[in-house]
Amino acid sequence: MTGGFAFESQNTFLKAPANIRSRRFAVAGIAWDGSVTNRAGARFGPDATRRASHMLCDGTHPLFDVSPLDQLTDLGDLRLPNTSLAALRDALAKVAPELIDRHHLCWLGGDHSITLPLLRAYRAKLGQPLALLHFDAHCDTWADHFGEPSGHGTWTREAIEEGLVDPTSTVQIGIRSAAEKSAREFVSDRGGLVLTARDLRGMESAAQLAGALANIRRHLDGSRPTYLTLDIDCLDPAFAPGTGTPEPGGLSTAQVLSLIESLADLPWVGMDCVEVAPPYDHAELTSNAAAHCVWTYLSALAARSR
Repeated sequence: MTGGFAFESQNTFLKAPANIRSRRFAVAGIAWDGSVTNRAGARFGPDATRRASHMLCDGTHPLFDVSPLDQLTDLGDLRLPNTSLAALRDALAKVAPELIDRHHLCWLGGDHSITLPLLRAYRAKLGQPLALLHFDAHCDTWADHFGEPSGHGTWTREAIEEGLVDPTSTVQIGIRSAAEKSAREFVSDRGGLVLTARDLRGMESAAQLAGALANIRRHLDGSRPTYLTLDIDCLDPAFAPGTGTPEPGGLSTAQVLSLIESLADLPWVGMDCVEVAPPYDHAELTSNAAAHCVWTYLSALAARSR
């Protein structure tokens, strides 16, 4: 164990070597699902996403024509508390800054409550609020977490209220769940952009998404360090059944990959992929989708560094 974390998974993303301090990119798992509100299982998401990535062979991306593998290491699942959200976040606050200083991180969740302490760490390191691209079926802007003050459905509101992200540079994509108007429009009421799944119906390719992409870029204007958080339930359950709170009428895998590919030039500082729940998956559809999203993000970074 080094610096409060340890390699515990039997798998690594893309079969990358474990715990190489000099590698530019790193994957780390946060196997926590103590804040889910429907069905648990996201603690098994990091391991399943790693296993799914093994089918990508050498990791050479067909669009970017590069593999991130020679710049990638896997830090395993961080050794963190698993029964208390406050304890988890406190422990993560101690570990995350060291890792962020050393690597460009892709964090594998875990439920979405992990994003708030990560944003706190990035905000402290960068000294300014971040721009945020948030894929999700849910707005995550509720005032409370079923009577508790914080959870996986409140973190976006908390991040804005704490000044971790700039609300005018916050973009939500895929929102469609039942929610009162004040929660659904919390981001847009503060100058951000919400593109619902309904807004994007019938648009999958970069050409079809051109108008949406231009709108996204007007908010994520490249002047701020930008963080990507991808809740796998942004995808329709047909593409990602293995998640805690599935919502029909969602995005396709092709839509999400088109958006990540088309926004590859933004000043990304990190990403997370959360809410993969293997106990509810079928034919590994969800973990494969998650692995492809993380791989596409890493490949875009590798292409830029090349």
